[in-house]
Amino acid sequence: MSQRPAFCHTGEYPAAPEQVFRMPRHYLLYATSGTMRLVAGGRAWTLPPARAALIAADEPIRVTLARPLTACSALFDPAHYPAPPDPLSVFEMSPLARELVCACAGWGDDAAPLPNHAATLFAALQSETWRLAATPTAMQMPVARTDAVARALELSEADMAGTPRFDAIAAAVGLTPRTLARRFDAELGMTWRMALRRLRIIRAAEMLAVAGPGVTEVAFAVGYNALSAFNAAFKDVTGLTPTAFRASCAGATQPVLTVGAPVDMSVPR
Repeated sequence: MSQRPAFCHTGEYPAAPEQVFRMPRHYLLYATSGTMRLVAGGRAWTLPPARAALIAADEPIRVTLARPLTACSALFDPAHYPAPPDPLSVFEMSPLARELVCACAGWGDDAAPLPNHAATLFAALQSETWRLAATPTAMQMPVARTDAVARALELSEADMAGTPRFDAIAAAVGLTPRTLARRFDAELGMTWRMALRRLRIIRAAEMLAVAGPGVTEVAFAVGYNALSAFNAAFKDVTGLTPTAFRASCAGATQPVLTVGAPVDMSVPR
């Protein structure tokens, strides 16, 4: 176990299925490129470079690497740093927070004490991200509690580029449309159309977080035939236009990566 009160964990990782993590330290989970999906407490988030998660020590999370990514996360010893504002918070990273986490990237899990300069940087990173965590993002998706609703969401997501039909989805999961509609309201707190819109915007955010298709192409890929409708829906959910969101994702400084970083994103306890 590291003797340092704080350290960074960096590396490049391929797309990977869901893994469960529980860290003994407060965990700032962040990617400078690519995206990941985080599930905890009955909610799900997408984490592009514009966004980070702060997880309190020993709080379990489930992480899926939707696409290859470059991770630059920081871990803080609870004996030396205060508890985060909440056990789990997903928030937008400020330019200062991005620069600080990348500046801290060179100090990994090591028994050697942190130099004073590094300790000052980690203290500033902790202060800034704890402040940001007090204002979490609204861009999240409730997690289904039953197999029927989970399957309905999977079918909706698979056909989001086309015109998914609620009655066909209900039949596919063995429920009447009325019963499935009640399940959506009870489990997700939203209608199926609201859930479909949220799924589309989350997928769009994942696509916009990487260099590639233009905004119009992304809009069509997630089921919007009119760019104006896509822009309005995206801004309503994220608070940013698609173009502004992409620009915010492109602003991250790239850290110096640990040579030979393992594929496993976990860190030694």
